Amino acid sequence: MTQTRPRRGTALRLHRQLDRIWSPDPRLRGWLTTNNNNDIGRLFLAVATAFFVIGGILAMLIRAQLATPGSAFMGPEAYNQVFTMHGTVMMFLFAIPFFEALAVLLLPGMLGTRDLAYPRLGAYGLWVYIFGGSAVIIAMLLGLSPDGGWFMYPPLSSAAFSPGIGADVWLLGITSIEVSAIATAVEIVVTVLRYRAAGMSLSRMPIFAWYILVVAVMILTAFPPMILGSLLLEVERALGWPFFQVENGGDPLLWQHLFWLFGHPEVYIIFLPAAGMIATILPVMARTTLLGYGWVVAAAVSLGVLSFGLWVHHMFTTGIPHLGLAFFSAASTLVAVPTSIMIFSWIGTLWKGHVRMELPMLWLLGFFATFVIGGLTGVMLAIVPFNWQVHDTHFVVAHLHYVLIGGYVFPMIAAVYYFQPLLTGRFRFFRLGGIAFWLVVPAFHVTFLAVHVAGLLGQRRRTWTYDNGQGWELLNLAASIAAFVMAIGFALVILDIAVNTFVGLRGRRNPWEAPTLEWAAPIPSPNYGLASIPIVQGRYPLLQDPDLPLKIAKGEGYLGTATRNRRETLIVTTAQGKPLQIAVLPGNSPLPFVLAIVTSTSFLAPLVKAYWLSALALVGVVVVALVWVWTTAPRQTEGLVDAGHGTQLPVAAECPDPPGWWGSLFLLVADGVHFGALLFGYAFLWTVAPNWPPAEYLRPDLWPVLLALCGGGALALGPRLAGLAIALGRGTAAPLVLAAVGALALAAAAGSVILARPTPSGHAYDATLWLLAGHVGLHSLISLIMLGYLALRRIAGHGLRQGEANIVGLWADFTAGTGLVALSAAWLPGAFG
Repeated sequence: MTQTRPRRGTALRLHRQLDRIWSPDPRLRGWLTTNNNNDIGRLFLAVATAFFVIGGILAMLIRAQLATPGSAFMGPEAYNQVFTMHGTVMMFLFAIPFFEALAVLLLPGMLGTRDLAYPRLGAYGLWVYIFGGSAVIIAMLLGLSPDGGWFMYPPLSSAAFSPGIGADVWLLGITSIEVSAIATAVEIVVTVLRYRAAGMSLSRMPIFAWYILVVAVMILTAFPPMILGSLLLEVERALGWPFFQVENGGDPLLWQHLFWLFGHPEVYIIFLPAAGMIATILPVMARTTLLGYGWVVAAAVSLGVLSFGLWVHHMFTTGIPHLGLAFFSAASTLVAVPTSIMIFSWIGTLWKGHVRMELPMLWLLGFFATFVIGGLTGVMLAIVPFNWQVHDTHFVVAHLHYVLIGGYVFPMIAAVYYFQPLLTGRFRFFRLGGIAFWLVVPAFHVTFLAVHVAGLLGQRRRTWTYDNGQGWELLNLAASIAAFVMAIGFALVILDIAVNTFVGLRGRRNPWEAPTLEWAAPIPSPNYGLASIPIVQGRYPLLQDPDLPLKIAKGEGYLGTATRNRRETLIVTTAQGKPLQIAVLPGNSPLPFVLAIVTSTSFLAPLVKAYWLSALALVGVVVVALVWVWTTAPRQTEGLVDAGHGTQLPVAAECPDPPGWWGSLFLLVADGVHFGALLFGYAFLWTVAPNWPPAEYLRPDLWPVLLALCGGGALALGPRLAGLAIALGRGTAAPLVLAAVGALALAAAAGSVILARPTPSGHAYDATLWLLAGHVGLHSLISLIMLGYLALRRIAGHGLRQGEANIVGLWADFTAGTGLVALSAAWLPGAFG
């Protein structure tokens, strides 16, 4: 199929053609079937804002309780539920989803592409987030919330001390939300690396794209330990497997390690997107370019890496060795270096520019005043003797809010005001935003400076009341009054944005005169984003070529016509941004919504002991996923097609590394970290837990070892032979059968571990062996399902492609490699013990 170069003056015609192709169903069901990034991002944003309101109401309940000593406003049970849910809502249901929503909305425009890499995956992540978050909130309204804190430390969160389903709702609901975050992170990473404008090399990417790339990789590597911890705790609560029970070989400190392996990077996962927004908005407000672009990128990457070496500073008082204290204290202070580089870059940008005091700039100034204080108190907490004194006091609470509200919420409000014309096509008419700013920022400092002082005076956190005469009365009353003023200010922000979204003034494109590509689209941004994929020559395309928006609208970039009547965008080389492939994106479909329903059911059904329903839902997940892949896979080979500018490019699905291969690669990164966390837990319990080693190690027979070695080799070899057969035009039946037999053999070897240790509830060693074997069995099953899909494609006569074999080969290699490592970990101690 060919594509003709558009004639000048056809911008309106091209707009109508593209809008017809990319538009959602105009009926109500369109919200359930759309996968356009504009629709998904706006719905994401609205839901995250709703959760912010809920979290704010819970915060006000806490401040009402603590306003006076001996308050009878809430009892201890209600208070514990409220502060647990406040932290849960703000950390899990608001902070991360809110920046993900902005990334989904803005990234395609910033990168000069039409949509994210996996539109249906983005829709799936949205609905899983909505269902999981709604379950948590509904449980709270029914009085079924957990009361062990948003960190859920065992044994307080164990079945013995937290009966009922409150903790189970938290564990299963939050895990489903983390699945949503990982899905979005995979989509973001592949989009930033592969879906960009022609000529946009890595060194020319918008600064926000760098920040969000670092954050997405951090999500893929930080969330799996938390998912594992939630799985271990839920299995202990439901089935009695004693991972955290000291008397049976477990250790509650394992939960703290797994939680803070997630929890501390999460602080930077939340901060870095806000920093990316600051680095994007600040130069525009200062009418200049960002000072030290390369240094800022290096600082963001460094901060992302360093954040994974700090988790133990949340555990300084747990009795870890002094050498560990020294190492993690030094690492915790070291993060001040990349953070300072960013701060000085932003100050230097303001210094060399001419600042205009628009509302976004006001909120950024509020950030500077607040975040620096939060950073300094963070360095104080990194010093072990000081940490010992203020650990578990309100000083830590105040530090956390200075960092998260000052370092995240203020920049995000600035971002919403800055991008509001692009997202809604309207400008501020009502001026509530300025009033809101002068209510929020001073009230915030009054609130949490008072909380800082109360903490230094010894007020403990997580306590529902306090006695008169402690010296905290005036501080808490001032903090509570100021907190309500701050809440009024935040309410005015939401009201101001909502009102101006619907009745604000319409204006011109790019009102801020920004130099980046997202402002090249009409406002509000159309469903297809850009009418053609631009060719960029530098880091600031609109500054270097002011006529670029007109050229894009006329179709003078790549893919500048809609003659193939399908959703297309450009894939480029990772480093240089050279046009490489044409990605054909799927249209509207109910499949993401349906898959989210069955996924959420599989997570939430155990809450009512409906394990049969959970198993049935897992079967549904497999069926819907197969239908999803089957309906998106092309049946005919197109060869090279015209991409414009005289360039012939292949369709991505026909290449050896299709988008599915890249998505699988980064999904397996998360899977690999999950497996690594499992091995870490195994080694940790073996090293420090009481009652280890057990009475007798697992001593393997020869046949399971040989079965595992042969099975792993056959599983890894089969897809490679299938790919070679496809390249040579030969049959693939034998390689697929070989791989399937290998997967079955590996699963049988794992089954021998389970048969040898039949009582996982007796000791944490046996329970851990069951998990290791379960990992091998689950991934063997996934490999079998993928091989079955290839076989069905072959039977249906659709023909197999090299890329499909490579995707299955990636999963097969991972299954074989991790399977042999897992079985070795189970067998070797017994073999040499």
